Amino acid sequence: MRQQIIVDVDTGIDDSLALLYLLASPDAEIVGIAATAGNVSAKQVAANNLAWLDLCRAPDIEVALGASAPLAIPLRTTEDTHGPQGIGYAELPESTRALSDRTAAQMWVDLARAHPGRLLGLCTGPLTNLALALRIEPELPRLLRRLVIMGGSFNHPGNTTPTNEWNVHVDPEAAKAVFDAFGAAPARPIVCALDITETIEMRPHHLRQLAERTGSVELVAESDPPGTRSVAPNPIVRHISDAVRFYFEFHRHYDQGYLAHMHDPFAAAVALDPALAELRPATVDVELTGTLTRATTVADWAGMWGREPNADIVIGTDPALFFDRLVTRVGDLARTLYPASEAR
Repeated sequence: MRQQIIVDVDTGIDDSLALLYLLASPDAEIVGIAATAGNVSAKQVAANNLAWLDLCRAPDIEVALGASAPLAIPLRTTEDTHGPQGIGYAELPESTRALSDRTAAQMWVDLARAHPGRLLGLCTGPLTNLALALRIEPELPRLLRRLVIMGGSFNHPGNTTPTNEWNVHVDPEAAKAVFDAFGAAPARPIVCALDITETIEMRPHHLRQLAERTGSVELVAESDPPGTRSVAPNPIVRHISDAVRFYFEFHRHYDQGYLAHMHDPFAAAVALDPALAELRPATVDVELTGTLTRATTVADWAGMWGREPNADIVIGTDPALFFDRLVTRVGDLARTLYPASEAR
């Protein structure tokens, strides 16, 4: 049975792979995509989402524009990590699809009200849109079937400050509002934090496997000159490779190796199949006032605060199993949409 899902993204290289994973999954039906400001501006995120839908020959899926800035602070974007358009070296044609005439926050509310208890929510960017949706409909946590969040860092260093994960750092007020509100949800939100997502390491051989799944060849190596472009005949493989190569080079620049952390597609996979993850309940809050620790996510694992857990934090997984699914699903989609006779 297909699971209906609302996706809130700041696309983003790894957000792109999350969208493709869901589009390629026979057990998923995307009912709405919210564009949130984060990796790049909300308008650029929306354009990226529409372009990926075109490339994947997707049906008419609503894409709604989110807030242009966080709740209380100026927007900070990260083109150095994701490229000037947010999708690395990939160059996708501008889409002719139209944006929704309702805001991302209103889309969250309307869809949840229309399908009470049925929809999964997946957030792979800052939580601004969801926080705004909660202002419209405080019952939203009870209307969703479950929420999955890529964000935070607990027993692990941050990737933006020594203690901050990027999505929470961009809009900590929104993150706190969401964690506070979803303590009332029937099913605790699943949180995919850096502790686990930085173990989900895509490497060049994964891109080669993806191409092989489509019946083509992709050559990506650490010795390639920076900015090398893919010549893979399959356009989905080619654009993924061009996006991810930028991410490889970014991680290498910061001495993490020629790899790319697939934070967001992992969260998408967990949303569809929580059995991929080992979960541990905790009470999560977000620091808003610390001089050195503002935007830090804090987990009370032992109940010291005397508050009920409001999250299930992923503490373990099998990265190889995840990549098997990613390569199989996205590769099969690419082969089906662009058979060898049509690819180029």
